[in-house]
Amino acid sequence: MNETGINALYLALMSILPISALAARRLPIAQTFKLALAWVAIFGVMFLLVMLWQDAFSGGGSVGGGNG
Repeated sequence: MNETGINALYLALMSILPISALAARRLPIAQTFKLALAWVAIFGVMFLLVMLWQDAFSGGGSVGGGNG
């Protein structure tokens, strides 16, 4: 399995926790959708912060490019 496949598998496994937590609460679908969007926003913001932090302290060797 290549690195992209491993990353996709890791993302799917990491998604199980919030999805199962939301499913266990048996909330109405509208509220579940709002909570799911909140989880996506939280993880998205954290991902962006980590990427910015890595870019600031690693000399530009991030996923988005760099000086290479």
